[in-house]
Amino acid sequence: MKVAVLDITGKDTGRKVELSSEVFGIEPNDHAIYLDVKQYLANQRQGTHKSKERGEIAGSTRKIKKQKGTGTARAGSIKSPVFRGGGRIFGPRPRNYSFKLNKNLKRLARKSALSIQAKDSNLVVVEDFNFETPKTKEFVKVLKALDLDNKKALFVLNEENKNVYLSSRNLKKSKVVNATGVNTYNVLNANKVVVAESALEGIQSNLSK
Repeated sequence: MKVAVLDITGKDTGRKVELSSEVFGIEPNDHAIYLDVKQYLANQRQGTHKSKERGEIAGSTRKIKKQKGTGTARAGSIKSPVFRGGGRIFGPRPRNYSFKLNKNLKRLARKSALSIQAKDSNLVVVEDFNFETPKTKEFVKVLKALDLDNKKALFVLNEENKNVYLSSRNLKKSKVVNATGVNTYNVLNANKVVVAESALEGIQSNLSK
């Protein structure tokens, strides 16, 4: 599959690049995508939720009423879960939600996500670019030139670029990563995936292993 290379003003440079069919042209594996996205979202959870059980509630331990003769159920503690202000039964405890996936499955999921975006013509290749200083205004110009100012966009650069990253950080719908930081969730969550020309080789070499 060949894709035209654009400059940051959105104009066609007249050049085309060949996309590897092993990375951008495979039959997507939906279950691999599901598992990888599930792991990504699970890893975002802090797992610090906690509710108090009856042993952790502050309250008197005296028997609150006599055992018999009240006409209601017997009760021995104000901290019982059946009373308002009592402990919670089987409440949440701090835990780690992360789980393991093997590398081959994660690689398959990323290739599937990229193939979906490429098939739907949501993959854009641009010339390498940089900013002299971090300026959000400059990054917004690039978005408008590529008709992405009102869309979610993922920019993939060959390596970390501090000026470009800082220029995009205030924009909620834009995300900048390097070739090794591409993940399935971010690829599928974007309306357009914008790949720097030099980053293509990095992506293809990482996922063709």
